[in-house]
Amino acid sequence: MADNLDMQATELQPERLHGPSDLAEAQKIHERNRVRAVPVAIKVLYALEPVAAVLCLICLAPFLLMLAIVICAASGASPLVAHRRVGRHGKTLWVYKFRSMWSQGARPRKSAFLVERVADDEPKPKLGPDPRVTSNFAAFCRRHSIDELPQLALVASGRMSVVGPRPITRFELSEYYNPGAMEVLSIKPGLTGLWQVRGRSRLTYPQRKRFDLFLVRRFSAGLYFRIVMLTIPDVLFGKDAW
Repeated sequence: MADNLDMQATELQPERLHGPSDLAEAQKIHERNRVRAVPVAIKVLYALEPVAAVLCLICLAPFLLMLAIVICAASGASPLVAHRRVGRHGKTLWVYKFRSMWSQGARPRKSAFLVERVADDEPKPKLGPDPRVTSNFAAFCRRHSIDELPQLALVASGRMSVVGPRPITRFELSEYYNPGAMEVLSIKPGLTGLWQVRGRSRLTYPQRKRFDLFLVRRFSAGLYFRIVMLTIPDVLFGKDAW
């Protein structure tokens, strides 16, 4: 699917470029011109998602509360962690997750009561199971994406979508997504996306970028629901996740 990406660039006029700043500006203009308008069907889905997310949060409230209590008791810290990411149009987005990293037998440490904010600007690539995840319970939650359920609150607020490019850090954006960053940020980040159902943790950043660009450039209601349907078995069986 990713091999069909339209990666052709519009020709620039060399005589009009007089230095690195001109080239950078020309690249920005070119990339801005490539940004595709969000399809009407996706705008309708964007309008319906907050209602669906609120209903899901209400139904899951007892389960989420139980998870929070278990994690708080096991870790001795806040049950939620918020990671700083880049949202739609480059706005800062704090992405909530249940805590999954703590030392076994660790004493309670000082942190926010409910949410600890972490500015993770230069993440390490996932080459396998993270050694910082020392709890089997936390590993299970990560493998089956249970730790990401709090992000339904961001869908309810309209800052995230069910389907879209996964929110990434500014370091990842500048290091791996340029050029093409503006296109990826033109739609809402999602709970799931194309590369999450096409290899997930085993993919490299260049592969992720190709899938994200394909998603943005071919986004439609059909692709949206296809990704949702592919996500369900991947989450249930923990495929390609660690």
